[in-house]
Amino acid sequence: MATNPQLQGIGESAYQKIRTDIVFGRLSPGRKLKLEQLKANYGASVSTLREILNRLSSERLVVAEGQKGFEVAPVSIANLREIAALRQLLECRALEQSFRAGDMEWEGRVVAAHHRLARMEDRMAEGDRSQTEEWKQYDWQFHQALISACGSKMLIDTHAAVFDKYLRYQMIALSYRGEIAAEEHRLLLECALERDAARACEVLTRHVAGGVEHALATGTIK
Repeated sequence: MATNPQLQGIGESAYQKIRTDIVFGRLSPGRKLKLEQLKANYGASVSTLREILNRLSSERLVVAEGQKGFEVAPVSIANLREIAALRQLLECRALEQSFRAGDMEWEGRVVAAHHRLARMEDRMAEGDRSQTEEWKQYDWQFHQALISACGSKMLIDTHAAVFDKYLRYQMIALSYRGEIAAEEHRLLLECALERDAARACEVLTRHVAGGVEHALATGTIK
C-alpha cells in the first residue's frame, strides 16, 4: 500500500522537533510525554507520535514505561561519563582519518566553522547568554567539520548521535567553560591545519574531560 508523502513529512518534522527539544533541554529529563499534549504541540497524530517515541526510545532519549506511556530519559553522572568516553573514542578515531584525507575544501569548512564558533564564544565571554542554543549548534558544527573528511558515514552518524547525548547534558547544566574551552577549540583548529592528529586527540581528551567536570560542578546532574 502506498504511503502519503505529506504524512511522512509531518512525522519526520515532528520527530526532529521533539528530538531537538529533548537534546536542548526544553523537554526536561523525566518529563512525562503525554500523547494528547504532544499532538497539540507538534501537530502529529497519536499513532505517528507513538512511532516517534518508540524511535526515540531506541536512541535512548526516551524511556518506554510499558502501559504507562513514555518519558524523557533521565540523566546521571555515570551516564554522562560513559557518553563522554564514547564521544572521545569515536572523535579521536574520526579525527585521525579526517586529518589524513582532508583537502582544501575540508580546511575551508573547518576554518569557517571555527570562525562562527569563536565569534559566538566571544559573546558568551562578554556575558551574553541570549543565544546559548546557537552557541552549542556552532560547537556541534565545528566538531562535525573536523571529522567530515573521515570517509565513513557510519562513523560520522554514530559520532553525531553520541555528541547529541553529550550536548543534552551541557544544555541541562548550562555549562560554559569560557576561555579555556575557546583556547582548546583554537588548538584543535591549529592541529587540523597542521594535520597533527596525535596532538589533536590530546587536546580533545582535555576538552571533553573538562566539559564533564565543569558540568558536574554546577550540581544540576545527580
